[in-house]
Amino acid sequence: MTELATPSRPQRPEFRNINAFKDLPTYRLPPAGWVSILHRVSGALMFLLLPFIIWLFDTSVSSEYSFARFSALFSAGAAFVPGWFFKLVALALIWAYLHHIIAGIRHLWMDVAHAVSKEFGRSSAIVTLTLSVALTAVLGAKLFGLY
Repeated sequence: MTELATPSRPQRPEFRNINAFKDLPTYRLPPAGWVSILHRVSGALMFLLLPFIIWLFDTSVSSEYSFARFSALFSAGAAFVPGWFFKLVALALIWAYLHHIIAGIRHLWMDVAHAVSKEFGRSSAIVTLTLSVALTAVLGAKLFGLY
C-alpha cells in the first residue's frame, strides 16, 4: 500500500566533485567549446598585437623606403630576430583575424536565425574550425613563398 501512495520519481543524475589532475586530462571538449575558447584567444591575440599591426600598416604605406624596410624585415629580419619569426607572428595574426571573423559570423547567424540546437552547434563549429585553419594554411603558404 505504501508503494502506491508515493509516486516514483525519475532517478536524478549523481553529481560529484571532479579531481582536476585525474578528470580534466580525459575530458573531451566539444567542437563548440573549442570555437568559443579560440574565439576569445584570437580576440586577445589581436588586441595584444595591435601595436605591431599599427606599425606594420604605417611602415607599409608611409613611403617607398619604409616599404623596402618593411619587406626586408620579413626576409632578413631585424637585429637578432630572424625574418621567419616575423612571418610566424604575421601568420598568427592572420589566423586570429580569420578565426575571429568566422566565429563571429557563426554567432551572429545563430542569433539571427535562432539556430540554437546541439546538431547545428556541432556542425557549424566544425565548419568554423576547418575553414579558419584551411584559409590560414593557404595564406601562410603565400606568406612563406610556396606559391
